Amino acid sequence: MTSLREVGLRRNGLAAVVINENDCVTTLDLPASIDELQQRLLALDYVADRQLTTAVFLALKLQRPLFLEGEPGTGKTEIARTLSAMLGRELIRLQCYEGLDLAGAAYEWNYGRQMLEIRLAEAAREAAGAAGEHARRDALAAELFSSKFLIKRALLQAIDPARSVPPVLLIDELDRADEPFEAFLLEVLSEFQITIPELGTVRAVTPPIVVLTSNRTREIHDAVKRRCLYHWVAFPDAARELQVLQRRVPGVAQGLAQQIVAFVQRLRQVELYKQPGIAETIEWARALMQLDALVLDPAVIQDTLGVLLKYQDDIARMQGGEAARLLEEVRSAARAAV
Repeated sequence: MTSLREVGLRRNGLAAVVINENDCVTTLDLPASIDELQQRLLALDYVADRQLTTAVFLALKLQRPLFLEGEPGTGKTEIARTLSAMLGRELIRLQCYEGLDLAGAAYEWNYGRQMLEIRLAEAAREAAGAAGEHARRDALAAELFSSKFLIKRALLQAIDPARSVPPVLLIDELDRADEPFEAFLLEVLSEFQITIPELGTVRAVTPPIVVLTSNRTREIHDAVKRRCLYHWVAFPDAARELQVLQRRVPGVAQGLAQQIVAFVQRLRQVELYKQPGIAETIEWARALMQLDALVLDPAVIQDTLGVLLKYQDDIARMQGGEAARLLEEVRSAARAAV
């Protein structure tokens, strides 16, 4: 029977990691059921519905990347942060942007240090003479493209075989990157490895937990989606959004919280350029608390639209009597429900 040698212990709930003599990591920190995962997420104030919890649970158990798509502000990025805290693992974040390439996402060679090494080798050669020059040249070439001259970016850091505990890798807002960048990800997502021409293949001993997000400003290629478990993160219903708000803004009054959630839920039915997400709901509640608001009224809504809406056209649409009309609809619905 193979003995186990403990190499890491991170306490967050029952988090623990052990490794055997063959350097095969066994994780003991993963939840045993969907219900347990949901409770552990809730303990960290992440209110996940059953479908999202199931997708996360399967991604953890099957060691598959999880691709989350949905409107901005619905908690896609936050799930990676919460998993990192829940499991006691490092969070490595790759923020995507237009023009992102392999050098920015995976690795690049330290050219400055390589040039310095070449200069030092030339000085040593002049001092030593021509004897053994060919051998020194081969040794220098091998040395220049060794791991000590390699600058590891997020993707390579996440699959570093020297890690005893695999991290959580967040590839955030993939839709902001150029389409050709997606081809760089395929090897990482399918094999958890990166092939470096000068060095060889770097492969993770144990796959990291990978979460990809997209706000769907463009379609992501099917080749990426096929390598992942997929889940669409929708806006929450009123009950769940109220639960999120009460957990994230614990000092908010019950009546005000209910009005905020009802107004935001109604606002999302209006045709806007950018509908407010959960993040905006939370920020709006905090802003109203700073203004000592106890209930919603047309004046305070008008004064704080810039917290809730992020585009001038949307703000202009809600100015005047439109916000008051929506608020009256919310109040009428509340009276009818009593």
